[in-house]
Amino acid sequence: QFHEDGFLVLERFFTAEECDRMRDRIQRVIAEMEVPPHCRTEFSTKEKEQLQAQGSSDYFLNSGDKIRFFFEKGVLDEKGNFLIPKEKSISKIGHALHAYDPVFKQITHSSKVQELGRKLGLESPVIVQSMYIFKQPGIGGEVTPHQDATFLYTEPLGRVLGFWIALEDATLENGCLWFIPGSHTSGITRRMVRASPGTSTCVEFIGSEPTYEDNRFIPVPISKGGLILIHGEVVHKSELNTSELSRHAFTFHVMEAKDTSWSKENWLQPTPELPFPSLYT
Repeated sequence: QFHEDGFLVLERFFTAEECDRMRDRIQRVIAEMEVPPHCRTEFSTKEKEQLQAQGSSDYFLNSGDKIRFFFEKGVLDEKGNFLIPKEKSISKIGHALHAYDPVFKQITHSSKVQELGRKLGLESPVIVQSMYIFKQPGIGGEVTPHQDATFLYTEPLGRVLGFWIALEDATLENGCLWFIPGSHTSGITRRMVRASPGTSTCVEFIGSEPTYEDNRFIPVPISKGGLILIHGEVVHKSELNTSELSRHAFTFHVMEAKDTSWSKENWLQPTPELPFPSLYT
């Protein structure tokens, strides 16, 4: 099913207790967060806004081996002060929870995740990044149609796999994921790469994202504790959260490192402090 559709839904993969442990942990992380105003980066998936907010920000570019905070649009005033409570303003936390936070490290390397990797035939999988996504009530922004390999490019393609864990029920109302089944078989048309030194942004896009017809997408609601496996080239999106309920998720990406080269042009790079850790422990 995964190879046919490019994604797979595994309901009740994690227990309610495991989900609650992650949610409790992230509340503590937010309570302790200190964000310098100049680093208060708004997160967006729209290309122009992405280049403005993330592209000009070393805070984003250097977050691969750190735990950093990204905010929804319109939650900060022009001086970078919060207009709403900080725990309600945050869009995501990335990109190294799997490496530095004991709760998320334990989930990422849990025996059932490792067993799933083996069932999928992964020989030398490494974890490249992780994110906690909030999808805040009423303001949780849309994520436009995209392929993860646009941002996490490998040669050959087909070596990146996303694990997306619903920490609350993901519904049509609060912004569940939508997929185009079978769209993972025709490569990618757009890449986000590190810009040449001296340009005004740190990243730039090569190529263009095609326009996808809305009727090709199918919604994939999933219950708390469910896991969605996401092929690196499958086209997916999520809508604005118009409900009064959040849609928390923890997600991480794995690369099959055997016979694979990670693009030096990707925004995310392993560092001496944090080489990509093996999934298998």
